[in-house]
Amino acid sequence: MKKIGTNELRELYLQFFESKGHVRIPGAPLVPENDPSVLFTTAGMHPLVPYLKGAAHPAGRRLTNAQKCLRTKDIEAVGDSTHATVFEMLGNWSLGDYFKEEAISWSWEFLTGKKWLGIDTDYMAVSVFSGDDDAPRDMESAKGWQQLGMPERRIAFLGKEDNWWPAGGGAPGPQGPDTEMFFWTGPGKPPATFDPANTFWVEIWNDVFMQYDRSGGGQLSELRQKNVDTGMGLERVVMVLNALKSIYEIDSFQELMRLIHTASVNDDERSRRIVADHLKAAVFLLGDSNPVLPANTDQGYVLRRLIRRAVRSARLLGAADIPHVFVAAAGIVIDEFAGVYPSLMANRDLVERELAIEVKNFMATLDYGLKKIEEYLQNRSDLNGQQAFELFTTYGFPLEMQIEEATKRGTTVDTEGFMREMEKHRTLSRTAAAGKFKGGLADTSPQSVRYHTATHLLHQALRDVLGKHVLQRGSNITPERLRFDFSHPEKLTDVERERVAAIVNKKIQADLPVVRREMTVDEAKSAGALGVFEERYGDRVSVYSVGDYSREICGGPHVARTGEMGVFRIVKEESAGAGVRRIKAVLT
Repeated sequence: MKKIGTNELRELYLQFFESKGHVRIPGAPLVPENDPSVLFTTAGMHPLVPYLKGAAHPAGRRLTNAQKCLRTKDIEAVGDSTHATVFEMLGNWSLGDYFKEEAISWSWEFLTGKKWLGIDTDYMAVSVFSGDDDAPRDMESAKGWQQLGMPERRIAFLGKEDNWWPAGGGAPGPQGPDTEMFFWTGPGKPPATFDPANTFWVEIWNDVFMQYDRSGGGQLSELRQKNVDTGMGLERVVMVLNALKSIYEIDSFQELMRLIHTASVNDDERSRRIVADHLKAAVFLLGDSNPVLPANTDQGYVLRRLIRRAVRSARLLGAADIPHVFVAAAGIVIDEFAGVYPSLMANRDLVERELAIEVKNFMATLDYGLKKIEEYLQNRSDLNGQQAFELFTTYGFPLEMQIEEATKRGTTVDTEGFMREMEKHRTLSRTAAAGKFKGGLADTSPQSVRYHTATHLLHQALRDVLGKHVLQRGSNITPERLRFDFSHPEKLTDVERERVAAIVNKKIQADLPVVRREMTVDEAKSAGALGVFEERYGDRVSVYSVGDYSREICGGPHVARTGEMGVFRIVKEESAGAGVRRIKAVLT
């Protein structure tokens, strides 16, 4: 079995699938474009949903790439040996081309072939879907593994929570059974029989077979186009192939971990890992091709929370001059990954500036929070749930730090009361999110399609009125309205708003045709198509032209002619962060 580094494994994987007829495509930004159903790209398949549903991909039907992903679901587990907030997922896709037999065979070849990873087959095990009333037992995958030499006792049959994507199988959209590959990390030879509950078995790869589509009503039907979507966690595989105990020991984390260790006074390995993980995630968000800035909502709130958790852990480590340490750490992350993700280097000044500002502001917030704690404790012996929640939401003072400060003073925090207040807040948030995230790629209703096309006209109109510095920084589309974020340093005047709306309505009234063409990236540039020409596109792209007015790289969907859209009206224009403005508009 090979000892292998992060860059070497990433490249070897992509070369392997290129040898199997796949086209290497770039990864997408961490913030999904035109998909408000999720805050972040959490899996390699997210940017490919339109193509998994049947749209033609410009690069063909066999694709492979490395996709940076961000997940906060397991944020409390960060600091253990395998969980990370930002990670890279290596993937290969079949868009209605090959299916289970080829996917399983190639997975086995790459993992065990001497030319590739060369893993001893005695250290491998797999799981497959056990079947239920909804879908049958996946005997096709099980037999495929057996034919390659996998003993029956090393094949586990598990339910939808373990071997179905998305897990549980209740979400609407493309889905299906998966088969997961495991590597033995324990001492000596693995047991003869595979027990998935044994934590020495570590999952390293997952092949998803998207053969079904679940309707909004819950019915499962066969997809006309059956797809393969696979994912190999880059950091986790580097860890196990090098017989390391955690992902924080792999080569791409080493310099960062050394810096944090040098800055630490106290010996707390978990806190060092949290600082490293959260700072890496913050740098990837700030330095993305569609940068995220700290804010109190949506992606900006997640970024702010990560930075603040990193500050808390750095304080536990006794680190001095935390802003300076964090900026130095950001530089290490940028230097390590800019060769793969060039937007990190392009945004270096922004990353370092915003990180330093956010850290300094939060440390001032902590000082103010300490004063509030003293004030609350003047007339009582503990912090009640409402006070703790106010410290958390209004002053950004984490609950863990409240408990820490209360303990120092010989008092307590009513954590149960805090959680009751938090649950009330989450209930309100879920209700709001249910209204906010009705659109996205899963919603191709006529009105959402009209709004999507309207963003193209709005984008160009803003550039015409404000200048060529205007570029899209995000969008959120529902059947009720569009929300469009764009780069601009100041509030629009009433005259500017009226001019933008007038231009959009003039183009709608002209009933311009909307035409899609496939072309190379160079051709798209020459044609003046809007897009961020960094790591986000492949060799061929889809370009949508609205008459001779707007031309933009996009995955769709769009109206056939602008006359279908109605009357465009801007209802609100506001700040969405430093240097970013937000327009909310409707079509009537």
